[in-house]
Amino acid sequence: MEWLPLIVAALIIGIAKTSFGGLGSVAVALMALVMPTKESTAAALLLLITGDIVAVLRYRSNADWGMLRSLLPSVLPGLLLGAVFIRVVNDLMLRRSIGAILLISVLIQLAVTARRKPPVAGDDTRPPRALTIGAGVAAGFTTMAANAAGPVMALYLQVSKVDKMRFLGTSAWFYFIVNVSKTPLTAALGLFTPRVLTTAAMMIPVVLLGTVIGVAVIGRVKQRTFDILTLLTSVVAAGALILI
Repeated sequence: MEWLPLIVAALIIGIAKTSFGGLGSVAVALMALVMPTKESTAAALLLLITGDIVAVLRYRSNADWGMLRSLLPSVLPGLLLGAVFIRVVNDLMLRRSIGAILLISVLIQLAVTARRKPPVAGDDTRPPRALTIGAGVAAGFTTMAANAAGPVMALYLQVSKVDKMRFLGTSAWFYFIVNVSKTPLTAALGLFTPRVLTTAAMMIPVVLLGTVIGVAVIGRVKQRTFDILTLLTSVVAAGALILI
């Protein structure tokens, strides 16, 4: 029975990478149900990178590189903090801490979304520098600790008023760069065990299937629906990490 949650998680990762990014955290929670949390983050990382490659190939021309150049430098301190956090806490504390962080992020995101107008293509809103730095550190920490930066990035990009396609393109490059960058840290922590590598290898075809589904679905979804579904999936992911 442990393979069923893994298959569902891999499918969700593929869908998330090409459509609703918040779903990725749901997949992380599912994998933590059947694997030790720290090992599950390593297995999820390899599957996420697979989805990242497809997402970059699909949405590469939609990225906002000005936003990425502002955001990426502040991710490194968050990655290092996340690596230290993984070393000093146990699995239960890791899951619940990240779940709490995600839940707070989503609540803030809900408040921001309720008060703003829908984004339009070509909108060039830039958040304050302090918010960009804070988002980068928070995204680095949550992605290193639990591959769970989805709500943080969704909040930042929605505050920036990016439209759906720019959201997907910017997210695709951000996660690809960050996930590849944190791979050496994950390896240094000794998390790429034989079980992790075997599990990831078996689930890669399922991730690829999920990316096809995500591409087919996202073209049919309106901007407002996209925003709401991203928020709802983030709430589910946060609650799952706290409760499991």
